[in-house]
Amino acid sequence: MFTLEKIPMPEQRARKYHQDRVAGTLRDEITAMIEGQLSDPRISFAYVSQVALNPGGKSALVYITVDGGAKEEEETLAALMDARGYIRHELLERTGKRHVPDLSFHIDRSEKMKARIDELMGRSRKRKKAGAAEVPAAAAAEGKSVPE
Repeated sequence: MFTLEKIPMPEQRARKYHQDRVAGTLRDEITAMIEGQLSDPRISFAYVSQVALNPGGKSALVYITVDGGAKEEEETLAALMDARGYIRHELLERTGKRHVPDLSFHIDRSEKMKARIDELMGRSRKRKKAGAAEVPAAAAAEGKSVPE
């Protein structure tokens, strides 16, 4: 009898490439709008660090980096959430697409987390160096030889 073998599905390279291009276009256009077109006083200096597009293309997570403290981040995020209908409409006109994904804005904390991790790693290295320097000093005080 006839049996069907499982044929592996081809990679979806074209789809991934298209999503990356769309995400890059969204990032550039939204950054341009934040820098020049949106006149809300609650929006402080900010830029789009990343756009994560849903595989279906229906929604997108827009990560914003804000220069300033927590208060500026909250105000900027609230202003962008209030203006997302206008931003979507402008994206529709600028890109000429039939469909623009639903936008959801989030504060990008990756740079702060990276700085914190670097700080902790630096502290750990200093402790190791200080601990390594104390061992030979303690051994020399006791009169013992230190293996190198």
